[in-house]
Amino acid sequence: MPRANRYFLPGHVWHITHRCHKKEFLLKFAKDRQSWLHWLFEARKRFGLCVLNYIITSNHVHLFVRDRGQGEIKKSMQLVAGRTAQE
Repeated sequence: MPRANRYFLPGHVWHITHRCHKKEFLLKFAKDRQSWLHWLFEARKRFGLCVLNYIITSNHVHLFVRDRGQGEIKKSMQLVAGRTAQE
């Protein structure tokens, strides 16, 4: 069964949890966490993502972000997850 559509309301604060593939511990080394953080702030610069707070653990990430209704959360998560996976 497909996942239900997400509804975004502009201007709201969102708590996003992003898990590593198969719940593996892919962010257990400092260099991997630093790389993920680099791409998060690159997304912030490129798309204007408003990052309020973040926590990076060894197998998942928590983000508090504000949405302005321009698709910056979607674009940012695609950039961060895609570039981190490539590395």
